[in-house]
Amino acid sequence: MSAVQKVAIAGAGVTGLAAAIQLAKAGVHVDVFEAKPEPSTNGSGISLQGNALRVFDALGAWSDIRAAGFPFEGLNLRAPGPGAPIVAELPDVKTGGPDYPAAMGMPRADLARILLEHARDAGADVHYGSRITGLQQFDDGVEVLVDGQSAGRYDLLIGADGLHSAVRDLVGIEAKPEPTGMGIWRAFVSRPAEVVCSELYYGGPVYIAGYTPTGDDTMYAILVERAQDRFDVSDDDARRIMLEESRAYDGPWNSIRADIEAGATANYTWFTKHLVEGEWNRGRVVVIGDAAHSCPPTIAQGAAQGLEDALVLTELLTSRDAVDDTLWNEFHERRVPRAKAVVEASVQLGQWQIDGDRDADAGGLIFGISQQMAVPA
Repeated sequence: MSAVQKVAIAGAGVTGLAAAIQLAKAGVHVDVFEAKPEPSTNGSGISLQGNALRVFDALGAWSDIRAAGFPFEGLNLRAPGPGAPIVAELPDVKTGGPDYPAAMGMPRADLARILLEHARDAGADVHYGSRITGLQQFDDGVEVLVDGQSAGRYDLLIGADGLHSAVRDLVGIEAKPEPTGMGIWRAFVSRPAEVVCSELYYGGPVYIAGYTPTGDDTMYAILVERAQDRFDVSDDDARRIMLEESRAYDGPWNSIRADIEAGATANYTWFTKHLVEGEWNRGRVVVIGDAAHSCPPTIAQGAAQGLEDALVLTELLTSRDAVDDTLWNEFHERRVPRAKAVVEASVQLGQWQIDGDRDADAGGLIFGISQQMAVPA
């Protein structure tokens, strides 16, 4: 029993591929259209909380993903200044339950590769260099235009095409990502043996300095600053800025700076926020993942929320007889409040830092959200 037989998905990122895997496993014909010409091999690392790992298990990809990443427990807080002493060792809420690590890090490119392999093995067709440029809706389906030409008629179009979603625009959803006032530098570097979990430094010249292990020999480092127009700086200037802003941080940052000086790439983006309020679908078109919601990575729930969107949506699509109001009502009841809680908490944590609010209960907010995420979506 399935409400759909043929589905188009915009976007071959984590969310889109997760949806493709689950639908194809259930015997649905799936076409994934990705505007980029080929799978990305770039990027730094990604932090994944336990509830994301739980979804990977449901996809059948957990063993491959675990082998390619660095599972860990807990979070260390260090002080800026000489020696970078650890001032707190915080236990993580195991949001995936007792069967999974509290968290893990891994290279983004490896995660994309593994999910792509699983999607294709399940029977999904993934088309790169294929941009969705138009659509026409009917009562029982949607015709999808790719690069101006009809790709056929589908029972459903899933827009998992990221922050600047073309599908979201095509169906007239006006919500768009807005800057939160923070910008982040990222660099993919080698992992010192002493780094066995995520570590954060609060205070000093930037809002947050930190790093997360992504493998036996790798990790990614971050510096979160006031949002600035850094997008056109040269590679050399990007490295120089990361070096200068990290001088106040000792300990493993000495190794990070050595890698940056040796040529590690420094990338810069702004934190954004948005949430499609109310319904995420317009007829036979629905947006999920970053197309529907975005937030600063202050509690590392972005990927997990997109994965949960995909899992809940595909569960409903493959267990119901029809794409009807009952299906959409349950989808929105299960996903919108949960995503909204994550977006609001993530934005609040960043705003407290921007405002310099010393009375803010950041730990309490993070713990409360983690407890919510521990309950399966």
